[in-house]
Amino acid sequence: NLRQSTMEDVVRTYVPAESLEELWDLAALQRVLKDEWQLEIDLEGEVDKSDSITDHDIVDKVVAAADAHFQAKLDYVGAEQFTPFMRMVLLQAIDSHWREHLAALDYLRQGIHLRGYAQKNPKQEYKREAFELFSQLLGLVKMEVTRLLMTVRIQSQEQVTQAAEEIEAR
Repeated sequence: NLRQSTMEDVVRTYVPAESLEELWDLAALQRVLKDEWQLEIDLEGEVDKSDSITDHDIVDKVVAAADAHFQAKLDYVGAEQFTPFMRMVLLQAIDSHWREHLAALDYLRQGIHLRGYAQKNPKQEYKREAFELFSQLLGLVKMEVTRLLMTVRIQSQEQVTQAAEEIEAR
């Protein structure tokens, strides 16, 4: 679910929902998918080949490619080996961002009394802004975890040994 939601968010940045094909920035989307997510998809070719492709089709193609990319990693390592790693990545991201979130809430609490001067209820403003901060926290965790799990490089023990020897030789 995290991967699907994140990929949809990435696609929607370049292919707005219910928009015309002329508004799509497929070249930039392909570049971002390749550089940041290690996904190579020929979206421009797909659009050129198709007579009537929709923004939902683009989202579906990107999500399917991301799922296949992730499944290849999972098949290579095995679910019993990769699951603890995924859990550790998720907990680490939540932990680090939660600390930042608490600091932001403390900062918000210190300055919320100023909302009274603007004829606003400070308690309601705090609730609203704290909810916005929490939504940002969830988005950051989702994006960071998905990016790390999609871009992690899995190497065999021989590859690790060879890389260590090359580093020592330098």
